[in-house]
Amino acid sequence: MAVKVLIVDDSGFFRRRVKDMITSDPRLEVVGEAVDGEDALLKVASLRPDIITMDIEMPRMDGITATRRIMATKKIPILIFSSFSTEGAKLTLDALDAGAVDYLPKKLEDLSHNRDKATRVLCDRLFSLGNRTPVRAAVAPSAQRVGSQTPQARAAAPISPRRARKLSKVDLVAIGSSTGGPVALQDVLTKLPANYPYPILLIQHMPGSFTPAFAERLNQLCKIEVREAKDGDEIKPGLALLAPGGMQMELTKRGTRAQVKIFENNLQTYKPSVDLTLRSVAKVYGSSTMAIILTGMGADGCEGSKLLKQTGSIIWSQDQATSTVYGMPAAVAEAGVSELVLPLGEIGGQLARI
Repeated sequence: MAVKVLIVDDSGFFRRRVKDMITSDPRLEVVGEAVDGEDALLKVASLRPDIITMDIEMPRMDGITATRRIMATKKIPILIFSSFSTEGAKLTLDALDAGAVDYLPKKLEDLSHNRDKATRVLCDRLFSLGNRTPVRAAVAPSAQRVGSQTPQARAAAPISPRRARKLSKVDLVAIGSSTGGPVALQDVLTKLPANYPYPILLIQHMPGSFTPAFAERLNQLCKIEVREAKDGDEIKPGLALLAPGGMQMELTKRGTRAQVKIFENNLQTYKPSVDLTLRSVAKVYGSSTMAIILTGMGADGCEGSKLLKQTGSIIWSQDQATSTVYGMPAAVAEAGVSELVLPLGEIGGQLARI
């Protein structure tokens, strides 16, 4: 059965353009269009879409208000179309706080100058977010030890005293995420105390215009310091450095001090790349690293986690039940490198107790 899509935008031209792209994919079906937030509320009730594309700036009721109203009663995935300007970044983060699950540029050429490729990106995103038939069985919503068994067969188990002693060796925490990551990172980081003793690296798939606003928002909400990483920044306890969007972040050693290197690298699919950062962390910190892979499409972070695992590092991953998209965390769990599979709500608390 095709995924049912509701398009919400006050521009008739944009609605037609998006509809043409969506209807080219047999996995998707446009079941209706709405011209503003109030119209969207009515259409959601009558059409029961599987996913909604939502503009932010509209008359009568804007997209953020509409998203909040819809999510209060219907847990329908909402994909925001956003300007990738600085102001657009702030509004998009507001929309994610309101309950939206992902965003794409309103200027569709930013997806790709090739129309077919842009259409494929949009349709793949809508299908992944709107497809309610799980591709993998859900992991029970409690801590899971990960060994050679399948995720379905793993028994729930809390962190034992022995594991707690092992976690005391951690000198650095690295967290990778993608789709659904901004909300997930906020959930994790706001649970850490002001005197948190470990430095943190954050690698979130995000445009370059978004990361300054996102780092600023996290810094305002969290007790620890959070900021966008700059080339040469030193790793310090209680400081979380967010990789700049559109760039790459590696960890290097200068004498006895670790610092980040920020640079361009168009050879990587993702900018920033979780794998690239984790590979450098494996060289500098080795076994004293904890890596956590949160919600996201694809498998970025899996190869880097494998290298860290070989050094003796600790890997955790988010469970399917609480992931917006169970791609990245599923990859590390199914590769057998994730020692614990945790629901999002428990990760920050467990991290605070290391």
